[in-house]
Amino acid sequence: MAETQTLAAEAREKGSKGAVRSLRREGRVPAVIYGEKKSPELITVSYKDVSMLYKTGTFMSHVLDVEIGGKKERVIPRDVQFEPVRDFIIHVDFLRLGKNATIVVDVPVHFHNHEASPGIKGGGVLNIVRHEIELSCPADGIPEQIDIDLAGYEMGDSIHISSVTLPGKVKPTIDRDFTIATIAAPAAVVSAEQEAEAAEKAEAAEGEESEGQDEEKSSDKED
Repeated sequence: MAETQTLAAEAREKGSKGAVRSLRREGRVPAVIYGEKKSPELITVSYKDVSMLYKTGTFMSHVLDVEIGGKKERVIPRDVQFEPVRDFIIHVDFLRLGKNATIVVDVPVHFHNHEASPGIKGGGVLNIVRHEIELSCPADGIPEQIDIDLAGYEMGDSIHISSVTLPGKVKPTIDRDFTIATIAAPAAVVSAEQEAEAAEKAEAAEGEESEGQDEEKSSDKED
């Protein structure tokens, strides 16, 4: 579980588009905190701080303490808006998290021990079906990542969610034993197998045709 970080913020009044643009020129990002049946709270955060957190790749699944004038709000990012042309952050939505809150988040999957997989050592390829898994978690118990050990997996094996041990009270939102990854044969191996199969079918077809011709010749002789 990741450590909760603190993000400094300042309160703001609802203003015009010009005022919002002015904030962005000052290196501030407009944001809002909502949820828990409370009124939305308008804030600004440092562009540098929020951009650095976003670039970690886990921003959307990390609980934060947003500090406004000495008061802290426990939140999780729920939406990040970007300027469409220059691709920089222009707005962030934060969801308030109450005591004992349960939330749904996408948690990244990390694979380990590739060298201990007989299938991969034999030329197989790790085919990742899900790079993230949607989980229902206690707000104070969100796993930073899901770790999968590839040791022992053979070519053709599939890795399902049932083979993953999740922390207590953490559950996948999909109610079936879905596939996370497979150890697939490389394209060259698959192609060779297909060619061999096609050759066998062609030989079998030729054999049947030859038998048919022999039967016809034999019938003509009998006539």
